[in-house]
Amino acid sequence: MTEAPRVVIADDQALVRSGFRMILAADGIDVVAEAADGGQAVDAVRRTRPDVVLMDIRMPDVDGLEATRRILCGRGPDTAGTPRVIILTTFDLDRYVYAALTAGASGFLLKDVSPEHLVAAVRLVRLGDALLAPTITRRLVERFAAQDSRAAGLHRDLSSLTPRELEVLGLLAQGLTNAELAARFQLSEATVKTHVARILSKLQIRDRAQAVIVAYETGLVTPGASRGGP
Repeated sequence: MTEAPRVVIADDQALVRSGFRMILAADGIDVVAEAADGGQAVDAVRRTRPDVVLMDIRMPDVDGLEATRRILCGRGPDTAGTPRVIILTTFDLDRYVYAALTAGASGFLLKDVSPEHLVAAVRLVRLGDALLAPTITRRLVERFAAQDSRAAGLHRDLSSLTPRELEVLGLLAQGLTNAELAARFQLSEATVKTHVARILSKLQIRDRAQAVIVAYETGLVTPGASRGGP
């Protein structure tokens, strides 16, 4: 993709919004709208059709979690015009971050993120990848999945996956990278990427962050499971 990413920034602090806007604009990223609460964010997304939304969790009226649900509700991972949502938070293990990930957000950033990391995150997520390393997602899931009774039934059916795909999903959820998976199965990284892409497609999920959540919520992987190695 050669066009600049189009971004909506949703945060109730004007200084945060203006700071992020300046950082992104300096790198050629187009901030198409700003929002001071979740309701404004939903309206801005509908109006401007951005590629990425930077979404604060704790905002007045409609919070970022509810806004994320409204933006992504009913939209499959391949639905045209579906933006990627990056959650902004001051807490790296916030329960709301986990809830936002289960709602379809593609990752999270701490608000004190460096300019370089912010720019890289927007560009990475815009291309369809997850912002979170599986190990970070695993920390969130292990802390909160067992407490969320509603989430447990969301992705029960793994019957569409082949035995090899189930094995790949389980190890991915334990934090193995593509390179480590390739070494484990004595495959090329390209073949591993194909397996991961098929898993995401069959389960109708957006990225590896959601894959980790699904693996835990279905019981394929249990909290405290040891990390596999190549």
